[in-house]
Amino acid sequence: MQRDDVIWNAISNHFCSFKTQTKTQTFCRNKYNITGLCTRQSCPLANSKYATILEQDGRLVLYMKTIERSHQPKYMWETVKLSAKYEKALEQIDKYLQYWPKFLVHKAKQRLTKMTQYIIRRERLMLRTKKELVAIPKQYERLEKRREKKA
Repeated sequence: MQRDDVIWNAISNHFCSFKTQTKTQTFCRNKYNITGLCTRQSCPLANSKYATILEQDGRLVLYMKTIERSHQPKYMWETVKLSAKYEKALEQIDKYLQYWPKFLVHKAKQRLTKMTQYIIRRERLMLRTKKELVAIPKQYERLEKRREKKA
C-alpha cells in the first residue's frame, strides 16, 4: 500500500495526463475511473486494488485490478462479463467484490445502474422510426421552376 501513496503524491501534486481542472473541481479522463473525479479513492493509477464497470460491444463488463497482477501490466485487469439482467448483475458484483472496500462496491453498483439505464435508452431510440431528411439542391429547384414556366 505504500507504493499507492507514493504514486498518489506524485499524481496529485505534480502531473497526471488524465487530470482536467475547472474552476470548481478536478476531473479524471482515465477510462477506468469509476467516478470521473480526480480523488485518492477513485484514482485507478494510485490504487492497487480497484474495480470498475465498462461497456464492451453492448455488454457490461466488471474490470478488477489486483496487486498480484501488477508485475504484468498486460494482464493487470481481470474481466468478468456481467449478466444482462440487472438483479443478477448486482448479485455478481456482490459476489466478486465481497471483500473489497465498500466505496468501490457502492460506486460500481451506481455505475451499473447508470450504464444499464443508458443501454435501455439507447435501444429504445434505435427502435423508433426516424424521419429521413432529404436535401434538394437549390439549383435543381430553380431549373424545374424555369421548365414549368416554359411549358
